[in-house]
Amino acid sequence: MSSPYLCPSCKTNRSRFNLIQQVATSVKLNPQDGSLMEQYSQDKLDPFHTPYRGPELKVQCGSCGLIEDERMFIKRAQA
Repeated sequence: MSSPYLCPSCKTNRSRFNLIQQVATSVKLNPQDGSLMEQYSQDKLDPFHTPYRGPELKVQCGSCGLIEDERMFIKRAQA
């Protein structure tokens, strides 16, 4: 987070943001009742379970509330 941000929606906010760190937990749920059947570690996933490949950080505009990937806020500030 060493780049300036600009909200791509309201286009005025450059200073007030909420940084949301995402931590993925891989689980297997019971299809009938939704109860937790198994929880996996990232190094020992089931062969049919795809690991999380999304962003580790999301940003929320402190003015309008838009939530997007950090790169969207950085690109808007560079334009």
